[in-house]
Amino acid sequence: MASDMAKFTLRADSELLKKFRFVAEFNARSANRELEVLIKKHVAEFEREHGRITFD
Repeated sequence: MASDMAKFTLRADSELLKKFRFVAEFNARSANRELEVLIKKHVAEFEREHGRITFD
């Protein structure tokens, strides 16, 4: 794993997480990769609506 990869802990309802893992498997992804794809899509949508996010 690259050194610039951050770790993130998620607490979620067990049934919701089970369903999420089902969706990830359907998409031939791990739950971690599925979440990363969804986060990227969400950030891209936000930036389309509000402009690019930058950090100083």
